[in-house]
Amino acid sequence: MIQRIQTIYLLLVVVLMTATLFLPLAVLTSADQLFGFDASGISTLTQEPELIYPTWGLFALTAIIALLAFVTIFLFKRRMLQIRLCVFNGVLMLGFYAMFFFFYWNLKNTLAADGLGFSLKFALCFPFVSMVLDYLAIRNIGADEILVRSADRLRG
Repeated sequence: MIQRIQTIYLLLVVVLMTATLFLPLAVLTSADQLFGFDASGISTLTQEPELIYPTWGLFALTAIIALLAFVTIFLFKRRMLQIRLCVFNGVLMLGFYAMFFFFYWNLKNTLAADGLGFSLKFALCFPFVSMVLDYLAIRNIGADEILVRSADRLRG
């Protein structure tokens, strides 16, 4: 199981998406206030942070992506199911960005009428890197499936 390269790809997806859960995704500035945007919500960046806009849907989606990638690793005997779960996980990663920008757009309209500064953090690229790794895992799982089918043809 661990000797397959797609297992390494899927483990990296788990690590990156777990890191996305806890690292800041962006910093928003409005007039004289700073707000931190992470997967659990948007909070003030002061001595005592206060959650002003919860984004639990984004947190749950990120956790589901990491959990699904982890479960997919152990389905190595069912390669077609593994491919389907990886494709579904890739769609969920696209949904992550859609939900992120939805929350940003919604907050931009409610927080400040004079303009909202937006500074992206490095952790926001982790889902994109995870999509690339997920694609590589799909390709390698498919190559394994082709190899097994050709070996079955030779035996039969």
